[in-house]
Amino acid sequence: MPTNTFYSDFDFECIDRPRTNDIRTPFQKDRDRILYTSAFRRLQAKTQVFMSGEYDFYRTRLTHSLEVAQIGRAICQFLQQSSAELSPDRFIDADLVEAICLSHDLGHPPFGHAGEKTLNLLMQDYGGFEGNAQTLRILTETIYSETSGRSGMNPTRGFLDGILKYKTLFRFLDHPVNHFIYDDQQRCLDFVFAGRDFPAELPPGKTRDQFRSIECQIMDWADDTAYSINDIVDGINAGFLAIENIERWGSEHNLSAGDAEHVNQLLHAIRARRVNRSFSFHIGVFIRACRLAKRSTFMDDLTQRYRYVLEIDPQIAAQAELYKKLSWDLVFQAPQIYQLEYKEDRILTRLFAAFAENYLEQANAPLKLLPPSYEQLVRQETDRQKRARWLCDYLASMTDGFAIRTYKRLFDPDFGSIVDLV
Repeated sequence: MPTNTFYSDFDFECIDRPRTNDIRTPFQKDRDRILYTSAFRRLQAKTQVFMSGEYDFYRTRLTHSLEVAQIGRAICQFLQQSSAELSPDRFIDADLVEAICLSHDLGHPPFGHAGEKTLNLLMQDYGGFEGNAQTLRILTETIYSETSGRSGMNPTRGFLDGILKYKTLFRFLDHPVNHFIYDDQQRCLDFVFAGRDFPAELPPGKTRDQFRSIECQIMDWADDTAYSINDIVDGINAGFLAIENIERWGSEHNLSAGDAEHVNQLLHAIRARRVNRSFSFHIGVFIRACRLAKRSTFMDDLTQRYRYVLEIDPQIAAQAELYKKLSWDLVFQAPQIYQLEYKEDRILTRLFAAFAENYLEQANAPLKLLPPSYEQLVRQETDRQKRARWLCDYLASMTDGFAIRTYKRLFDPDFGSIVDLV
């Protein structure tokens, strides 16, 4: 296997213990460990835009993650061919980027961003909930489950750092809505940055969160590409982005000449029934909009992963923002979506209340409402905040359908039997 001088032993080091060697690279092991986990498989039944199961052709968290991984690998290939900073023996590892892309949504709960918002509100007294922070928790603490306890997948530094979009602890923010990691994940920061403190020019908040490894930047743009383009396609297929709706939206906004042209191209693609072909072409355009720019950071003596910024052609970045704005206004804010989110919020809120009443409000829980593995973890935990975190883990791990079935078993007198699986 050829040597890649872009990485060193520092990037390959694992957070908990050394790994045994085999024919795979450390980053290939990271990717493979993700592919074979139940956390990854559950993404097939979690909401991307529309609730999973609505129709077979809508994207789920799983299909979205696969698309992001393909785009991420393609960006690596394009940069390898186009950047003078890279060479055949010095390149951004596509297996590492693929692993990061496949994992980036592992922490998302049922019901998409609506579920994430609800769990964060419910967990405000216990350290909050955030999808990216939950992904870190899964990778480092809970991804491999046995009845005797939990353990993470022992990720490499390069892989864990690529997932670390946000680097601000919950306690440093006032009433945080999103974009934070849990307070007990300081150890992830200490590991990733070798115990170094952030310099003064990277204070907690948005500035620090934007300080990302090149692999994390590639994942983020691949994610933006996938959902800004593919949410449009799903919105069209679902009937939210009908021609008359788009035309009305365009007339109500003071669009720039470039944005107006993109809207006209979208309308033309719909009329010509060439939406899928047109937007597949756009993905290639978004990939080719990337370039590497050098910078100096406080980590450069240890790793090359922070030496570069992924710059995006401003016109393409604006096009992505236009598509996201269009989807937000005409899809995500549609009454049908809000009605579903109202129901989903009630489901998660009542489930959390039931578990909290049984496991947090009483010294000895009288009922066994959790599967055996979670039951054991919660009962043996003496710290109230950690018990709440385990309950949140259980809710966050649920698929859309499983959350609904659990709700019905607990609250619908006509649903469920003793032979139901927990």
